[in-house]
Amino acid sequence: MSKKKGIISLLILAALIAGGIYTVIFGLDADKTGSAANIKQGLDLAGGVSITYQVVGEEEPSKEDMADTIYKLQKRVEGYSTEAVVYQEGSDRINIEIPGVSDANAILEELGKPGSLAFYDVEGNEVLAGTDVASAQAATQQDSMGNMQYVVALTLNKEGTEKFAEATKAAVPNNDPIYIVYDNQIVSYPSVKSEITDGNCVIEGMGSYEEAEKLASTIRIGGLKLELEELRSNVVGAQLGEDAVKTSLQAAVIGFALVAIFMIAVYYIPGLASVIALIVYVILTMLLLNGFDITLTLPGIAGIILSIGMAVDANVIIFARIREEIATGKTVNSAIKIGFKKALSAIVDGNVTTLIAALVLGIMGTGTIKGFAQTLGLGIVVSMFTALVVTRFVLNAFYALGITNEKFYGKAKERKSINFLSKKPAFFAISLAVIVAGFVFMGINKANDGEILNYSLEFKGGTSTNITFNEDLSLADIDANVVPVVSDVIGGGAIQTQKVQGTNEVIIKTKTLTVEQREALNQAMADEFGVDTEKITAETISSTISGEMKKNAVLSVTIATICMLLYIWLRFKDIRFGASSVLALVHDVLVVLGFYAIVKVSVGSTFIACMLTIVGYSINATIVIFDRIRENLGTAGRKSDIAEVVNNSINQTLSRSIFTSLTTFIMVAVLYVLGVTSIREFALPLMAGIICGAYSSVCLAGALWYLFRTKLVKKESGKKA
Repeated sequence: MSKKKGIISLLILAALIAGGIYTVIFGLDADKTGSAANIKQGLDLAGGVSITYQVVGEEEPSKEDMADTIYKLQKRVEGYSTEAVVYQEGSDRINIEIPGVSDANAILEELGKPGSLAFYDVEGNEVLAGTDVASAQAATQQDSMGNMQYVVALTLNKEGTEKFAEATKAAVPNNDPIYIVYDNQIVSYPSVKSEITDGNCVIEGMGSYEEAEKLASTIRIGGLKLELEELRSNVVGAQLGEDAVKTSLQAAVIGFALVAIFMIAVYYIPGLASVIALIVYVILTMLLLNGFDITLTLPGIAGIILSIGMAVDANVIIFARIREEIATGKTVNSAIKIGFKKALSAIVDGNVTTLIAALVLGIMGTGTIKGFAQTLGLGIVVSMFTALVVTRFVLNAFYALGITNEKFYGKAKERKSINFLSKKPAFFAISLAVIVAGFVFMGINKANDGEILNYSLEFKGGTSTNITFNEDLSLADIDANVVPVVSDVIGGGAIQTQKVQGTNEVIIKTKTLTVEQREALNQAMADEFGVDTEKITAETISSTISGEMKKNAVLSVTIATICMLLYIWLRFKDIRFGASSVLALVHDVLVVLGFYAIVKVSVGSTFIACMLTIVGYSINATIVIFDRIRENLGTAGRKSDIAEVVNNSINQTLSRSIFTSLTTFIMVAVLYVLGVTSIREFALPLMAGIICGAYSSVCLAGALWYLFRTKLVKKESGKKA
């Protein structure tokens, strides 16, 4: 690249960055399309619509039917947002909260009225129940003339497949219709053209896609075990309060500035190039969150933080390689080329491993897990692009401008090598002691509080109290004046508040209250704020994280771990690398779990995101060290040589391990200092996880692989490998 091309390249990049910043701040039109303000936010950050359904009927529904109905509703409302939540209120009510929307009536109309649905033959016999339908979707297909037509595609469960096969067989001779009846009204009566035995069929004759979607929605909502009716619907405010987004943005700006100063101070010109690349990363991430219509919540922010750390990490790996090449006598130009080439495998392996986890979690996860996976996956792809393409582009442009002296790029210095393997007994003992301490504190917590961890409302439910104040209180007033009174009455614990827009009503969610505590709270509201106690209502609510969601979380994390293990095995051609990585991950999870127990940090929806963040961060750090071990293994043959390879590899990547952990820690620490209570409860264990992840990667992962390599060896021609 010539000097002229270098100048033109940087000017074009500067113009693109300026355009991107303008778009992120102001948007492309009057609706602020493409701006950060236009990104959908979840209930925790911006609020949304809350709908309460009442079970129809005099008998109290069974726990099994309620759980089944809640789970099916959860899967359906995720079509509006992956962050939508469904939970039980009292014994016969179900609450649905959908973020990013503000028109409750529109949601009710689109969702449909949950009622009774059944399929009947021409003689009026029920041949299929609504619960026999596994899915109903609007679709398009070609007819016999090649024309496109709108249809509703149905998939039946096993029992429904058998019943429908008999019904369609009987209806075929006369092309009899099957009547679909919803709330005693015939909504469709398609004729049967052939016997259907595989449980898959389509309803033809739809006039438009909208008509097909309306019928599909009716069938979906009517396939519930319980018949529901709307009790109330409200537009509610953010769960974390109005300051949550503002303080998070402030923390992001300050954290980014500190990371930028650090990168430039340590890496000089390459550091400046990485800062420019990170600016591009932030712009692209904001634009793509808009483009893919992703709902951003606190767990989603966690995914972005992790991917920022990985974006910095990729640059640190590259710059360390460049300095190593300069130290061997290479020219700066050659060092840049070789540095990127040698860093590629570690960057790809680390990012692809985490991306595999994100994909599995995105496909199998629900709610906050899916939201976390979406932002993490998006961030990984963007961070790889900015590190491998934008950083290289800027570095080459700077070099073309005449910045060719190696003093602007740095040179790797000889440092005293640390014998990490000789200290492995101490490392193992420390880790074991910390893990055991965590389990001991869990036992103490169980004995004192009845729970091993400080579970929040999302995990164990509680009491929802609706209070109508005499004036319209702001969220700041509620947090400053109302919450302390509530806390004093109920004896502390997690407290969530939401405003019902357009009213003076405030929803306060707390731990489960006794009758005496409810009465005391009512009296306190009357004494302190002059509230009419007759207008105070309270209901017991279930956890928003259902049993099915917990099972899905465990299953998805397990499958993600297996997939990562398989990838590392195939990529490194040695399962011992994968086994060591997984053991290091288990160590990190157990240590952070113990941290939750010891410090009694609230365990809520962010707990899952925190654990997933730590897993992704730790595996990436371990892969970098293993990549260097693989590279250096060519010179080793005996046990002593292998030990030397492991120690050298850890030392060669030590600066990367420290710097990457430090930059990510800075981002999270600023979030902790400036954030509201809920965000601090998320940031604190995440900081512990970052430190733990760095420790396990440097002190444990290599040692574990060494033990597997020297103790569990392969037999080849009678010799040890």
